[in-house]
Amino acid sequence: MRYQCVALALCLGVLLGCQEAAQEKSEGETAVSTIQKQTKASSEQIEQVLSQMTLEEKINMVSGLGFNMNFSEAEDFEKVPGAAGYTYPIPRLGVPSIVLADGPAGLRIWPERKGHNRTYYATAFPIASALASTWDVEVLRAFGHAVGHEAREYGVDLWLAPGMNIHRDPRGGRNFEYYSEDPYLSGKMAAATVNGIQAEGVGATIKHYVANNQETNRVTVDTKVSERTLREIYLRGFEIAVKESKPWSIMSSYNQVNGTTVSENKPLLTEVLRDEWGFDGVVMTDWFGGYQSVEQMKAGNELLMPGVKERTDEIRAAVESGDLDVAVLDRNVRIILDVVFRTLSANDHEPSDNPDLAASAQKARQAAAEGVVLLKNDQQTLPISPDLKVAAFGTGSYDFIAGGVGSGDVNEAYTISLVDGLDARSVKLDPDLQATYEAYAIEEKAKLPEKEIFFQLTPPIPEMPLDEEQLAQAVARNDIAMITLSRDSGEFQDRELDGDFYLTDAEQSMIDAVSSAFHAAEKRVVMVINSGNVIEVASWRDKVDAIVLPWMGGQEAGHAVVDVLLGSINPSGKLPTTFPVTYDDVPSSKNFPGVELEGEGRSFGGGLMVAKPSEVTYAEGIYVGYRYYDTFDVTPAYPFGFGLSYTEFEYSNVALSSEVFEDSIDVSVTVTNKGSVAGRESVQLYVSAPNAKQHKPIKELKGFAKTGLLQPGESETLRMTLSAASLASFYDDQAAWVADSGQYTVHLAASSRDVRQSTGFSLLSDIVVDGGLTELSPEENPDSFIPNGK
Repeated sequence: MRYQCVALALCLGVLLGCQEAAQEKSEGETAVSTIQKQTKASSEQIEQVLSQMTLEEKINMVSGLGFNMNFSEAEDFEKVPGAAGYTYPIPRLGVPSIVLADGPAGLRIWPERKGHNRTYYATAFPIASALASTWDVEVLRAFGHAVGHEAREYGVDLWLAPGMNIHRDPRGGRNFEYYSEDPYLSGKMAAATVNGIQAEGVGATIKHYVANNQETNRVTVDTKVSERTLREIYLRGFEIAVKESKPWSIMSSYNQVNGTTVSENKPLLTEVLRDEWGFDGVVMTDWFGGYQSVEQMKAGNELLMPGVKERTDEIRAAVESGDLDVAVLDRNVRIILDVVFRTLSANDHEPSDNPDLAASAQKARQAAAEGVVLLKNDQQTLPISPDLKVAAFGTGSYDFIAGGVGSGDVNEAYTISLVDGLDARSVKLDPDLQATYEAYAIEEKAKLPEKEIFFQLTPPIPEMPLDEEQLAQAVARNDIAMITLSRDSGEFQDRELDGDFYLTDAEQSMIDAVSSAFHAAEKRVVMVINSGNVIEVASWRDKVDAIVLPWMGGQEAGHAVVDVLLGSINPSGKLPTTFPVTYDDVPSSKNFPGVELEGEGRSFGGGLMVAKPSEVTYAEGIYVGYRYYDTFDVTPAYPFGFGLSYTEFEYSNVALSSEVFEDSIDVSVTVTNKGSVAGRESVQLYVSAPNAKQHKPIKELKGFAKTGLLQPGESETLRMTLSAASLASFYDDQAAWVADSGQYTVHLAASSRDVRQSTGFSLLSDIVVDGGLTELSPEENPDSFIPNGK
């Protein structure tokens, strides 16, 4: 439908020239996508549309469509089956309904359509934690392009992703949808993804803004957090993404922050997001989020999803009573129209329903392989020869989990398991062991209950018991053992410690039995961790010879991990989050997921779930992840940024552009491949700042860069830049970001615990980077981890 180019011209006499499709090429990619250049309506054109809208049309515009819960005339309106929702159309004014679909591991739509004899699959890409493990913004940008391509071909206008909340605690059920424990890495990964998808003409929606880092009572929990912590840890990644990629939309989170529901929080939604950061897109609620529609309108949450009649009635009554100024409603409609007229639906785009899924699968495989983290490799166990005979243990070896459960799930055509990947490379698998596992899986899966709702987490089947004779035969027939540990995660469900973070007794017994039997025959054991989240490894890692972490690597995970196991790809992934020795070492462990309060629960999801009033105190303050472990000298199992390679890299010739900081400083370091095989290395730049005026972590990530594929003996010089903003910390009493005067140390590192080169510079006087900011401080500062009592 030619909404903008024809209907708007006919209604208003304004001809918006529809531009012809143009070729656009993503930097670093060889494939060229045909991109239709969208027309963005001018402010004058938007005002003309707004001036002709009725009050009812304005109220409808700020309320979405979805789940057939709003507006009787729209009950059968569904442009893309399985999409999460739509905006309200006004055909007489040339205003289309735009399509919103879930993410972030791909495009969530239904594969079946009524009356169609074909399927509409989307590609399941690696989860966000796996993508962040690449430490490569070009991989993330290519991922964004691939998802954007599928979205435009299926007729989706806004992708409800990427997710970028912080890995505050390893029990967080939705951590798999988020990038990292570090806001800088999260912000850079999100910005690259957004830039990729929006280059395809599809808008991105970064979420869940803000401080929503748990699933327990997620829709009701009140997050108690100091302003400094909020600014430096939980808002910082969003700020980077907003400023570096200009997303079309942001989704406000369900929770409260210091007593105010985020979707009703004007300081967060208007004063920080728009006034301080310059965000010019639309803010939408999470589905059914918030309590007071009128307060949401006033706060700057323009779009209420997915559209509920009671809320439109509240807005109408408030306008009629004068409690809601029509000017506020007009402002919100104006913002929504601006985004609507940027979209494909408003610009004469006809979706083909035939995206190039084969090309997307190849990108998914490449991204998954780049994100594989090699955690252990004793005596060069890996890579293995393709001629070895392999015994695959663990139910997960035969049934990889592509991604987590919930709105971030993807309806993909297939998932490649470990044994699928090995078989595709003609590696000899133990057929008897495989048959036994497959028969066991069929029997155990038949006992599982059916899902009532799509985001319900299916309990895993228990590990298959192994008898001595079975093991003895497997050892005799094979050259090496591979074990897979699998962990699923899901929306609305935080993880348990027993049997999830910690291994089950059956899993520990399997590791003991397999390792003992194969080691007795002087044969090696390789562990593969197919998980969306951190697990405990310290109790069993010494029993295996190599550990490979492909996370939930999407539909091509089996191919990707086998590419690494066979050495076709040298692993270059590094951890975006810390693996602790025990859960007690986690700084949030005593405050997660908070405490439940008196009062009635709130039902959601069609009444299938109830969230109870609760609050969680971020008592660890800014000391999240490596900031805590490194500052307080708590030894992790594997530190932030850790990842091995099949080769070795030497760092040398670290240099600064100046010994005194003024506007910025350039940092360079030379990386040399000192080993015998080609590989890539991610260099992490940490900064230790003066802490005489305010307690600070011992060092913080402020930059990273990744080499190209270096041949043995080859070198590359990487360059990064430090700005005043990257040196600054937040001072509550000044409501400002300040870079303190004094001596700074720059660390070039292979992980937060593996510093290879250091140097320093001085800052002669304080720099107020950004001052006079909105006051966000709670009445009581909940921080408790203060070094030396400062």
